[in-house]
Amino acid sequence: MLTKPLDIASKLRPQPRGYDALFWVNIGALVLFFTLFGSRFVLSPGLGVDFTVPEMPGALSGAARTTHVISVARPGLIFTDDGALNWPQLRGWLIEQGATIKNPSLLVRANAAIPVSELTDIISAAQQAGFQVQVAALDPAKPHGSSL
Repeated sequence: MLTKPLDIASKLRPQPRGYDALFWVNIGALVLFFTLFGSRFVLSPGLGVDFTVPEMPGALSGAARTTHVISVARPGLIFTDDGALNWPQLRGWLIEQGATIKNPSLLVRANAAIPVSELTDIISAAQQAGFQVQVAALDPAKPHGSSL
């Protein structure tokens, strides 16, 4: 090493002995920061690129604005504004949300691969909670980027 002729090694700081108090304060601050200000959606799974809404001729003619939206990505995985829910949690969420507004309406965005039995169970639970239900579909005659 080239430190011997210039005696550079004597000018260097010694290696730290271990973790000092400042290290643990920084770790605690990071944990506190992510606990208080972290988003539960950062590590949650999102809708994949293979999510396709079914197509139906005349789908836009029955379109209406809704107060709530859920997305059913695959059987047993349902996304709301509150995050991912399973079937028992969805029932409670529908009852809770149905009581917060006068005329609640629900848009169900279900992947085309969702079994009809699961879709009808969701619609039935939503209607029992007082929701008017709309099921999302695309009109094959219209470009997919167009709006109402």
